Amino acid sequence: MADIINPENEEDLQAQIEEVEALSSIYGDEWCVIDEASRIFCIKISNDSEESKLTACLQIILPLDYPSASPPIYQINAAWLRGSERARLANSLEDLYVEHTGESILYMWVEKIREFLVEKSQSSETVDLPGKVNMTTEEEEDDDDENIPDFSTFRLSTENAHLFMEHGSDEEIPPIKHGNTITDRRSTFQPHLAPVVTPRQVKMVLEKLYENKKIASATHNIYAYRIYCEDKNSFLQDCEDDGETAAGGRLLHLLQILDVRNVMVVVSRWYGGILLGPDRFKHINNCARNILVEEGYTASTDEASKSGAKTKRPKSKKTK
Repeated sequence: MADIINPENEEDLQAQIEEVEALSSIYGDEWCVIDEASRIFCIKISNDSEESKLTACLQIILPLDYPSASPPIYQINAAWLRGSERARLANSLEDLYVEHTGESILYMWVEKIREFLVEKSQSSETVDLPGKVNMTTEEEEDDDDENIPDFSTFRLSTENAHLFMEHGSDEEIPPIKHGNTITDRRSTFQPHLAPVVTPRQVKMVLEKLYENKKIASATHNIYAYRIYCEDKNSFLQDCEDDGETAAGGRLLHLLQILDVRNVMVVVSRWYGGILLGPDRFKHINNCARNILVEEGYTASTDEASKSGAKTKRPKSKKTK
């Protein structure tokens, strides 16, 4: 269902139409309309180098009040982009938005990502690490496409998207719990959990986790979170694959099934060189479920079946 356009959003809508037309003209076939009514678009970006070609797909949702009040909601899909590099690129995009609040910024974002790709390809770092080739092979090997969620099903509540840009100095990093590892054919999975009540805390948790060299070096750091907005009686939720295609969506689906709230779960995977196929998704979700049970966010399978109890809902922990 398309959003109802209020009179105050008409200027924003007109600005969006003009921006989309301009981007379509500039980038041609690289620009793709996923859902025009819901204002969902994507663009394929490359560094234009034949020797070390890097590409990334930028998926975008334009909120009703973009560009006047909210930033675009975005997701960057690139198997080679993860860890501290992903965080660094995200920070640079957010900085651009802050510098140009109220302006149309998609062109600046696209060129910033392209500039990042060029710098990456020119650096001494190589993309052709042993694990990388196998990781891509595993993604291509998995034919379970029917379970890959559509990007449009994970839209944030756009009226709350601007909260990502708030930099409240009074917020503290939520306590982070680390769960037990699962190892299968040399691949290791470990869950991390933190209570969150604002998108700003989600970012803080990720930044704190990436300070740990071991976690930062993981092949993938998949995450999902759900925040309950009492005033709107709705959820603010999102997920990230970090290169493990569809893993973030499956993890978010687990949180939805368990009906947990005000919590973020991150699962780190260190790839061991042996393809796991669909088993990798089972391990990711089992890790997440285990730590949710351990921290009291949901009952174990045995307890739930014995008592018929519904999911436990911990009280939201307010930040100081």
